[in-house]
Amino acid sequence: MAKKNKRPTPVSVANTPPQKFEFNPDYSMVRKDLKRIGLLAGFFITVLVVLSFFLK
Repeated sequence: MAKKNKRPTPVSVANTPPQKFEFNPDYSMVRKDLKRIGLLAGFFITVLVVLSFFLK
């Protein structure tokens, strides 16, 4: 039979429990950017509608 060669693990890593953390993302900057994009899109659509009346 072949011998199994296991790499020894360091004692500090082997005895520590896995760390548990809570994933809590902050989307405040994304929300702010989406509001800005929505406002700009609404503004440009309004400008296009107003221009369409003048160009007819």
